[in-house]
Amino acid sequence: MHRSSLLTLLLPALIFAQEPATRSGRGGQDRGIAAAIAGSKEDPAAFERGAKAYATNCAGCHGTAARGTPGAPDLVRSLLVLDDEKGILIAPVLRNGRPEDGMPKPNLTEQQVADIVAWLHVQTYAAGHRGTYAFQDVLTGDAKKGEAYFNSTCSGCHAASGDLKGIGARFDSFTLQARWLQPRGRGGSPTAKGQTTVTVTLASGEKISGALEQIDDFTVSLRDASGEYRSFTRTGATPKVEVHDPLRPHVDLLRKYSDPDIHNVTAYLVTLK
Repeated sequence: MHRSSLLTLLLPALIFAQEPATRSGRGGQDRGIAAAIAGSKEDPAAFERGAKAYATNCAGCHGTAARGTPGAPDLVRSLLVLDDEKGILIAPVLRNGRPEDGMPKPNLTEQQVADIVAWLHVQTYAAGHRGTYAFQDVLTGDAKKGEAYFNSTCSGCHAASGDLKGIGARFDSFTLQARWLQPRGRGGSPTAKGQTTVTVTLASGEKISGALEQIDDFTVSLRDASGEYRSFTRTGATPKVEVHDPLRPHVDLLRKYSDPDIHNVTAYLVTLK
């Protein structure tokens, strides 16, 4: 299964992070992947088979890392996947699909179903256990090229002499790269300025708005102005859900950055003392 080099950099230069945990080295699975498999207690052989079955049958819609696409949900953060035990929740969906939500019935054997379940369990384990990842050097870029990229792509919203003044002195290179790639902050927690909000319109016409807590193809939850937690089950387009994300441009750009772009911009930002 293809290993995206860009995803290797999303939480700066980690052994594995938001990318799919699939790589095998000359001696078998690398240390990071082996740790995720061991931690999730999945069979390594099932994981390897599941990687291939997922790539063939699921990646076209849900993305190679199971992080979702504009047409299909993020499976790693899906409550159905996170709450799954031994495939009890995932397997029926893999067997029957969800035609009413646009997911056709897959043509999978029972072995493939079980193997994809194992692969997904490793992905959720890897995403939830980032504290043990080994960091590598991120300052390998060209600061001049990074400045040129910044001026052509980022200067419409940010300024080296404005909101980013002195940023290179406030953060080490690892933290700095993580912050500009994922400006919501550690663990996805947004600043007040970057808070994602959502408006849910019920069938009755009532609108409930607040800070977005979680969303996938099956549920959406929010915390309203009074601080009350509200959760709603989604069935297709009901209820109507409108997400307002001021940091969306950063998310969109993640699809466009090349490895050199990321390292060059980081090298430039470090110079802003």
